[in-house]
Amino acid sequence: MAFSSHVASRLEEQAIELPSWAFGNSGTRFRVFGTPGTPRDPFEKISDAAQVHKFTGLSPSVALHIPWDKVDDYAVLRRHAEDEGVALGTINSNTFQDEDYKLGSLAHRDDRIRRKAIDHHLECIDIMDATGSRDLKIWLADGTNYAGQDDMRGRQDRMAEALQEIYDRIGEHQRLVLEYKIFEPAFYHMDVPDWGTSYAQVAALGDRATVCLDTGHHAPSTNIEFIVMQLLRLGKLGSFDFNSRNYADDDLIVGAADPFQLFRILVEVLRGGGYGKDGDTAFMLDQCHNIEDKIPGQIRSVLNVQEMTARALLVDREALTAAQVEGDVLKANGILMDAFYTDVRPDLAAWREERGLPADPMKAFADSGYLAQIAADRVGGVQAGWGA
Repeated sequence: MAFSSHVASRLEEQAIELPSWAFGNSGTRFRVFGTPGTPRDPFEKISDAAQVHKFTGLSPSVALHIPWDKVDDYAVLRRHAEDEGVALGTINSNTFQDEDYKLGSLAHRDDRIRRKAIDHHLECIDIMDATGSRDLKIWLADGTNYAGQDDMRGRQDRMAEALQEIYDRIGEHQRLVLEYKIFEPAFYHMDVPDWGTSYAQVAALGDRATVCLDTGHHAPSTNIEFIVMQLLRLGKLGSFDFNSRNYADDDLIVGAADPFQLFRILVEVLRGGGYGKDGDTAFMLDQCHNIEDKIPGQIRSVLNVQEMTARALLVDREALTAAQVEGDVLKANGILMDAFYTDVRPDLAAWREERGLPADPMKAFADSGYLAQIAADRVGGVQAGWGA
């Protein structure tokens, strides 16, 4: 079965941004494992990310994390990315690895520390101006570990005031995207623990403030696709951070733990007009490849998203709606499951070949010799990592 022209054309709309930090070393509180050929600077990270796009055609942009990806001249970095066939994308702030932020950043009681955190975000916006980036993504580690440690209401008020100052600085064609996370590193409460809190904060800011949904940042058994539906309904789903989890924020390859969940999420994205030319929701990976090779890990990840998107596009919407109107529970569920169980991999291989891409990107990259080449070339220096 070949894809219909409609499905084939819609697949061409897919773009999945890659995180620069996925190409550096990462790990757990127990150990960070190094890998031969790991990038030593943002330029080498972008070169590695460009390999993913070269073999899949799915990842035309790379997100940066500040200060991990600070350089002296962002115009030079931007030209390097363009020479590699990709663009610089989302700028991610970092207020969780500085001693001053031990008790918070934008929600901190200390005016000096809060000013420092605001100024960091203003610096990120300056970088956006230089890189041509649209989105400033903010994830805050702010929170408390014990009841009574701080006044939760006061922290919300201070954070809102700080976010307003940051929002007022973003440009007309830029966005502020606020990410949430249920716990960690704080264990009693997080200042942005859920989609409702993120939504409440960004709704107060204005139209160019939206929510980032990280698929690994929820309690077990959370119906994430319901949140997707609601945020799209409200016009506030700005972006995804795709990854996979078994227990907490595992940051595993997207779709590895629960491909059916990924399918259900993408069904709602399509239903809600959040995909491709229909909407303004950015797709991005946010993963760490602690034990697997990083570039193949990213290739596998974007292919997983593409595969579940293709399956979601196969849902017979007209028949599904009819079954729902009739109240035919099993028929409606069956229509959805038929699409999910369809093996689209042969059709995706043919779709790629028709567009000058390798039918099997994983094999093509492995055969390219790129990993061996960078392992030989990148000797000496300090390998990049997330700095914890």
